[in-house]
Amino acid sequence: MREKTSEDSPLQLSDGPVRLTQLSHGGGCGCKIAPGVLEQILSRTAPGLVPPQLLVGLGNNDDAAVYQINDEQAIVATTDFFMPIVDDPYDFGRIAATNAISDIYAMGGTPLFALAIVGMPVNTLPMDTIRRILEGGESVCAKANIPLAGGHTIDSLEPIYGLVAIGLVHPGNVRRNDGARVGDKLILGKRLGVGLYSAAFRKGLLSPHDYDLLIEITTKLNTPGSMYGCLAGVHAMTDVTGFGLLGHLLEICKGSGVTALLDYAALPVLPKALDFAARGCVTGASARNWLAYGCQVDLDSGRFGDCERALLTDPQTSGGLLISCAPEVVTEVLAVFLQQGFDHAAVIGEIVVGDPEVKFV
Repeated sequence: MREKTSEDSPLQLSDGPVRLTQLSHGGGCGCKIAPGVLEQILSRTAPGLVPPQLLVGLGNNDDAAVYQINDEQAIVATTDFFMPIVDDPYDFGRIAATNAISDIYAMGGTPLFALAIVGMPVNTLPMDTIRRILEGGESVCAKANIPLAGGHTIDSLEPIYGLVAIGLVHPGNVRRNDGARVGDKLILGKRLGVGLYSAAFRKGLLSPHDYDLLIEITTKLNTPGSMYGCLAGVHAMTDVTGFGLLGHLLEICKGSGVTALLDYAALPVLPKALDFAARGCVTGASARNWLAYGCQVDLDSGRFGDCERALLTDPQTSGGLLISCAPEVVTEVLAVFLQQGFDHAAVIGEIVVGDPEVKFV
């Protein structure tokens, strides 16, 4: 699907076979419904049956549902699927599966098994292409040491792939996004800029080296989440996906009734993210995100321009874990990240007293 030229030369996009990204109106977690629209939809949704065993459900605005089955075990259940952000079918399958399983880790759980969600334009895509998408997903499940136990397929206008992921967690180790405490430090596990890189890919501006970096980040499982569930000093956890860093941090602030103070200079960022933003490689989801929650962010226009705002609202497909933890466990949290190969994990801010909003130091 692509030809490598030099490290800095853009990818040569194929003029032959149909490109996956040509068949979709959006890609990755940028496909998510804007947070403001989603809030309107869910506000009109009746809660239905809410048994006491449902520890985390529709009303919690969290990464996955959690249902307690006994004193020692609770089921973690989630689903995630989207259209492609890349043209290589195997890579698309890997990215989608990694992103779906991440929600289990973000709750402090351990994956148990998965089911595939497959919607494909079967009269447009070759069978080999569809098969490679599924093989990509299967490879990630094998990496997570879980079986792909089944699924469902439909004929659709756009290629769609993802997983239902099921996991287990001790009820006392569930990590929700509403437990942040004043004085906590904020830690981010992966670099930002995935949406900007994917937009650059669509415009043919991404070099093979940068493409490999994009794939490396989006196919890296957030396995440290299972360990953080057992660490008492970790008070809140989520993963940064379609709403961008600001959107998912605001969910922590709203749920916890606190203000987040961010250090922009400390943010781990992909090396060419701001350059791509300056060249117009910004997803439509970024603008929708800002429209939905910009009023809750104190972003000084004298310090931050359009490129910085695009980065902060950039939808992250298979993004990093965002953790709010006590200062005394920061060293341990960072050590676990490093042991698991997350070399760019960083302390990016802290939780302070105040209304739910994000400010900058």
